[in-house]
Amino acid sequence: MSLENFKKCNISNKINEDKPKLLLVEDDAAIAIGLEYSLAQEGFEVQLCYDAASALSAISKNLFDLALIDISLPDGNGFDICRRIKESCDTPVIFLTARDDEGSVVMGLDIGADDYITKPFRIRELQSRIRSVLRRSNRASQGDVIVQYGNVTVNITKGQVRKNGKDVFLTALEYRLLLTLINNEGRVLTRNMLLESIWDVSGDFVNDNTLTVYIKRLRSKIEDDPQNPEIIKTVRGIGYQI
Repeated sequence: MSLENFKKCNISNKINEDKPKLLLVEDDAAIAIGLEYSLAQEGFEVQLCYDAASALSAISKNLFDLALIDISLPDGNGFDICRRIKESCDTPVIFLTARDDEGSVVMGLDIGADDYITKPFRIRELQSRIRSVLRRSNRASQGDVIVQYGNVTVNITKGQVRKNGKDVFLTALEYRLLLTLINNEGRVLTRNMLLESIWDVSGDFVNDNTLTVYIKRLRSKIEDDPQNPEIIKTVRGIGYQI
């Protein structure tokens, strides 16, 4: 990477923190338009391309915070687009494709993709994984990411939670729940949204009653008065908000 491109990449990371700019490469118009709308509703700025040629033109003229790329395109393939992106700037890439064979997955990851999602997919899961990749990318370039709520600090980079300067031990699911709320700060999340976000990939069953238990445990560890929470607030009839 040239010094000029390196500087541009750093500038891009800084100026797009509030509204990340995404490149979406998808030849299926119905999927593309639906994704563009859903991502825009979540606060992303989306540039949509339906083929490889327009995608390559877009990356030659613009800097993106993340690229969502289909592999099978009418005039080429997403692997070549990923390679071109990684040559000029280490922009995160997520493959979003119907190709679920092992060879395609391995190739996609080997050439530098940050994630590989097969169709059909759930939009909430996709949004969560986009945010996860963006967080990892920002941490790599900016160092520790720390947020604070009163006497509680969360070092997202290190996965460390402290209250009044002392470490707070959270289980993996408790921390995942807290992180989901932090990543959606100010937004009310329904119980279903939270259940989708914290589903334990190791196989532990997480249902609505379990979510209530984890909210209670999390509050008992970080709130001064768990019965009258100031950090994780209940929005009656809807869900929770931080």
